[in-house]
Amino acid sequence: MKTGVVFRKPFKYTNIHITLYLAAVNVLIYVITLLFPELQTILCLYPPAFIYRKMYWQIITYMFVHGNLEHIFFNMFGLIMFGLAVERVIGSKEFLLYYLICGTVSGALSLGVFILTGHYNVALIGASGAVYAVLFAFAVVYPRSKIYFWGIIPIPSPVLVIVYAVIELVSQLAGFNGGVAHITHLFGLAAAYLYFVIRAGVNPVYIWKNAYKN
Repeated sequence: MKTGVVFRKPFKYTNIHITLYLAAVNVLIYVITLLFPELQTILCLYPPAFIYRKMYWQIITYMFVHGNLEHIFFNMFGLIMFGLAVERVIGSKEFLLYYLICGTVSGALSLGVFILTGHYNVALIGASGAVYAVLFAFAVVYPRSKIYFWGIIPIPSPVLVIVYAVIELVSQLAGFNGGVAHITHLFGLAAAYLYFVIRAGVNPVYIWKNAYKN
């Protein structure tokens, strides 16, 4: 089952598989930064560089930079797995806008937290915030769809979003870091929620409740 989410002032529908283009750009930038490692410091979201050196582009470019093969593999796996399905419903232009806005907002909010808490020596990289937003969109568009966790356990897509949100919140509060920006993942989910409320005028929670009424 998929929902009939209608966005305000919708774009003319097209489906050019922009998801694959986004994945390709991520992979290309990953290869380039392997060849020229100094580019990571220019493209990542680094508070001192953003504030004092006015590298404002970092608020967008950070989401296309990845630290290692595992990092980019899992992010691109999630992007392609859920992104193509979401794009098929909402269209390529809407999906691109959604992806970039949610990724930018999650990065901007993370930057704000870093500044307020005095964590200036943090370099934020990766598409995770935007990918979490894509997972959220999948759960809104396909609320009755089941995702096989570890390829074995079927979990309704809204439940999986809630599970991930709880895991990220607990990890953030408990101080479990390990190089993972849990706060950015949470902000990605929050940005996704607000996007649907503001841009589509729908409350994802109501969609999930209605999907399981019967």
